[in-house]
Amino acid sequence: MNTINELDAVALTCDQPEHGLVRGDVGTAVLVHGNGEAFEVEFVGYDGHTVALLTLERSQVRSLHTHDIPHARELQAAS
Repeated sequence: MNTINELDAVALTCDQPEHGLVRGDVGTAVLVHGNGEAFEVEFVGYDGHTVALLTLERSQVRSLHTHDIPHARELQAAS
């Protein structure tokens, strides 16, 4: 498992429907809790506005890889 540091880009490994986010959405780890057991992750739209700031466990995010590709989609209303 790769180390995630503050300001690293990360991808969701599971949907967060209460925030309109889906697996694969990319955010920035703005704070690392403990030894990387959890993170504060900010998700930002292309307009620069914060979509969500979530506390996520290590299992809910992953590091980005060189074979990953960005993907744009419309943000769905939170459920």
